[in-house]
Amino acid sequence: MRATIDRIEGALAVLISQDDESVRVNLPVSLLPPGCREGDIIMIGIERDTQATTAAKERVSARIDKLKHR
Repeated sequence: MRATIDRIEGALAVLISQDDESVRVNLPVSLLPPGCREGDIIMIGIERDTQATTAAKERVSARIDKLKHR
């Protein structure tokens, strides 16, 4: 997704989607690439981490089994 940095308010950047201006995202400034300023267009990506999800489910399942067998 492409987004414009609309403004920076303290530690938060307000981003507006280039595809749909009704979509706004507040993002910590610390997550922006270095040197970004208001008016810059950035790319935002979200990726599913299936490996970490599987590991988390296994940990929870093991804890539940342990509690059941007390």
